[in-house]
Amino acid sequence: MQLGTHHFPDPVVFLAPMAGVSDRPFRLLARRLGASAAVSEMVTSDTRLWTSDKSRHRLDHRQEPRPRIVQLLGNEPEALAEAARENVRRGADVIDLNLGCPAKKVCSKAAGSALLGEPERVRELLQALTTAVTVPVTLKMRLGLDRERINGETIAAIAEDCGIAMLTVHGRTRADAYRGETDYAAIARIVRAVSIPVLANGDITGPEKALQVLDTTRAAGVMIGRAAQGQPWLPGQIRAALAGEPIPPAPGRAARLALIEEHIGELHAQYGEPQGVRIARKHLGWYLQGLGLDEARTRAARADLLAAPTASEQLWRLRAHLTGIASEAA
Repeated sequence: MQLGTHHFPDPVVFLAPMAGVSDRPFRLLARRLGASAAVSEMVTSDTRLWTSDKSRHRLDHRQEPRPRIVQLLGNEPEALAEAARENVRRGADVIDLNLGCPAKKVCSKAAGSALLGEPERVRELLQALTTAVTVPVTLKMRLGLDRERINGETIAAIAEDCGIAMLTVHGRTRADAYRGETDYAAIARIVRAVSIPVLANGDITGPEKALQVLDTTRAAGVMIGRAAQGQPWLPGQIRAALAGEPIPPAPGRAARLALIEEHIGELHAQYGEPQGVRIARKHLGWYLQGLGLDEARTRAARADLLAAPTASEQLWRLRAHLTGIASEAA
C-alpha cells in the first residue's frame, strides 16, 4: 500500500488513534514492536487551543519514525485546512480526519461520527483538506449514525471523489458506540464500493481474528485499537501473521517487566507530575491484567500503584512489585 511517498508491505497493520492512550510514548513502543504505522490522538482543528498542555502533547512527534500521521477533529472547512497546513509545516506526513468518534462531547459539537449525517458537509471538509495540503489525506469513519441510517458506502464514495488516499472503517454506527458486534460484511461492501485502500477496524483482538477479518472484508489491512492496550506488541504480531511470517511470541515475563518499566518512565518524562502519574495508572492496570497474577494479587498491586502520589514513588512501587513477580518466576 502506498500513502504519498511512503510504501507499506501488504497487508498493513496500523495502531488506531485512541484519545488518552495512543500518545507519543505508546506510539513509539508500538512502532518499535512491529506496527506498520501509528496514528496520533485526535487534535482539535481550532489552532487557538493548541497552547493547552493537552494539545501540546498531542502535537509532539519527536523521534517518531515516518510516516507521522496526525488525526484532526473539526467541522469547519477553513479551520481544518489551517490546522492541516500547520501540522504539515511541523512535519506531518499524512492528515487523517476523524468521522469515527462516537463520544457525546464530540458529537454534541457536530464533529466526529455526528458528521456522517451530513454527507455534503463531509464533502466540503474533505475538499478543504485535500486542497490545503499536498500530503495524503485519509479518513476514519463508521457505518452511519445508527442501524436505520447506514450510509458508509455513500461517505466512502464521496471520500474517493474528493481525493482521499485511504479509508479506515469501524464496523459499527455512532449509536452503537462500542456495543454489539462489528459488522464486517458492511465493511466488505465499502471495500467493494471504492478503489482506494480500506482498513478494517473493530474488535480485532489477535492474529487469528485479523486473518478472519481480512478474509471476510478483503481490506488492505487492519487497524488495531483497544486490544493493544497493555499489549503494544500486538500490532506487530498481527502484521507478521497477515504477511504469512512466523508470529513473534509475546514478550516473556522478564522482557515484559522491563518494557512496562520503560513505558512508565517515558510517560513520566513526557508529562511530568502530576499528569504523568495519572496517565500511567491506566496503562499499569492494563499491564497487570496480562502478568498472569491471580485476581487478588492483581487487585492489591493495582490499588498500591494507584495510591502512589509522585512519579518517583510510583516507579519505586512498580519496581518492588515487578521484582517480586520476577523472583517468583525464577
